[in-house]
Amino acid sequence: MNQALEEMIARSERIVFFGGAGVSTESGIPDFRSVDGLYSQSYDVPPETILSHYFFKRDPDTFFRFYREKMLALDAKPNAAHRRLAALEREGKLKAVVTQNIDGLHQAAGSKRVFELHGSVHRNYCQKCGAFFDAQHVKNSVGVPRCPCGGIIKPDVVLYEEPLDQDVLQGAVEAIMDADMLIVGGTSLAVWPAAALVDYYRGDRLALINREPTRVSGRANLVITDSIGAVLGKEQV
Repeated sequence: MNQALEEMIARSERIVFFGGAGVSTESGIPDFRSVDGLYSQSYDVPPETILSHYFFKRDPDTFFRFYREKMLALDAKPNAAHRRLAALEREGKLKAVVTQNIDGLHQAAGSKRVFELHGSVHRNYCQKCGAFFDAQHVKNSVGVPRCPCGGIIKPDVVLYEEPLDQDVLQGAVEAIMDADMLIVGGTSLAVWPAAALVDYYRGDRLALINREPTRVSGRANLVITDSIGAVLGKEQV
């Protein structure tokens, strides 16, 4: 727990949290861009290529082999950071979570207003008829998952070369603009256009919690270089 952060939270009434992969690494989900993350692991094709719209269309077999192996961490549980943010929302202080993650752990912890910029592994749709399938269905399928109608089932995640959902994007922008405190945590702010959203915050309570410096470190009002779970993990009774 960080005293300066807690004092800032206590003075705020419209907090927004903007988070990335570092929020979920403490739940055992690998960080895309860290030394030990997906991008450092060997595969026939680089992960950023496999996770592209073009590759999904060209080689869905390899896409889904990688997707099941690396992206579907369905046994992961919310950690202390997820739980604290959900508690702040219940208290009426936190107004929204804006996340780049696709694992659904914020909702699993109890957060209600979550803007998932890059979609969710828990939503999957037939590209032909639009039928819905959960993540377990995709996990348990073999090869390219198909709907009974014959269409390919596609995860509702934003692949490289695909645009962000405009409604989600607009909601996130409006929440950040209305915030009296913005907590940025567990993100290198290297993935665009999502990373640009923090620039919509113009207040004077910008708190950054990340192990490494980011492009907003110089203008943050509070910079904490520590585990986000340790910093936010003030367990509620």
